[in-house]
Amino acid sequence: MLIGVPKEIKVLEHRVGLVPSSVKELTSRGHEVLIETNAGLGINFTDDDYKNAGAKIANNAKDIFEQADMIIKVKEPQAGECKMLREGQILFTYLHLAADKPQAQGLIDSGCVAIAYETVTGADGHGLPLLEPMSEIAGRLSVQVGAFNLQKHMGGLGRLIGGVPGVKPAEVLIIGGGVAGFHAAQMATGLGANVTILERSNTRMRFLDEYFHGRANIVYSNIDTLERALTEADLVIGAVLIPGASAPKLVTRDMLSTMKRGAVMVDIAIDQGGCFETSKATTHAEPTYVVDGVLHYCVANMPGAVPLSSALALNHSVLPYALRLADNGWKKALSDDSNFLNGLNVCAGKITNKPVGEALDMKYVDSSEFLS
Repeated sequence: MLIGVPKEIKVLEHRVGLVPSSVKELTSRGHEVLIETNAGLGINFTDDDYKNAGAKIANNAKDIFEQADMIIKVKEPQAGECKMLREGQILFTYLHLAADKPQAQGLIDSGCVAIAYETVTGADGHGLPLLEPMSEIAGRLSVQVGAFNLQKHMGGLGRLIGGVPGVKPAEVLIIGGGVAGFHAAQMATGLGANVTILERSNTRMRFLDEYFHGRANIVYSNIDTLERALTEADLVIGAVLIPGASAPKLVTRDMLSTMKRGAVMVDIAIDQGGCFETSKATTHAEPTYVVDGVLHYCVANMPGAVPLSSALALNHSVLPYALRLADNGWKKALSDDSNFLNGLNVCAGKITNKPVGEALDMKYVDSSEFLS
């Protein structure tokens, strides 16, 4: 199979779909890899690094889209890239379609086979193995960027996240105790903050309580506990995810009036539309804005801030799936693994993922219909 890797064109996105070590794995099994020139330069991988791994270099993205059987990317295809996709071509990348109807329509119009990293499920039907590495990074980053933006010159209220002797540390509220929320809590407790995690799963609450062993407050999440916690919070981290679907709007505009002026809100769920009513996607170039005196950080590709770590972590998770697609073709690879099949979001002009279809108010068909 000929696998194409275009350079990412989203604003300040320096990650790359395949790093040289992944290319070597693919080429060693007889596959061809065509990568756009300088695609990995943002994380210090040169064209020579890719050539040494067995790849061929293309001068532009157009050549890659025209020739490749499968396109491997990091971020969702931009409008111009959707137009270059063709019928039957495999696209393997993050899509986050629930908050992006124009992209969904572009993929439908192309006739491509679009497999989303973020809806592939784990071996037991639970967990999201291709989303987890980025959730881990986003969770950890959320505390870093939150602490930075709490500084007064950034618009925050001027509180040091870990405090100093005689001065209390920041109150950090984490909404959601999944992968991203757990890693955010690890970072925040490590820095000495007072941490509260709101969670609804009894099983998950027991795990969090046992793990943090008093270093974080684990509280059942409902409207009352959320409203109370918001009034005390210096930093709020939204880490709620419903696979494939739009994130629920848990923090309303009215709730902001009860919060401290200069408090910071970081919305990790922004790729799925965000879990704050006042969230709107921002970029690393202009990451923040203020609503009712509360600073919002809603960068839609947070792990892109640390692209080397992110690209390596992502490749470690994606490569086994990419090899299965390349070795067997998409129909066999997906029919052999129902959890992998959950990643199929668009195929032959149809939405094939139920939560995506419901979020976009678009018709969807069962993905199994395309495997015969």
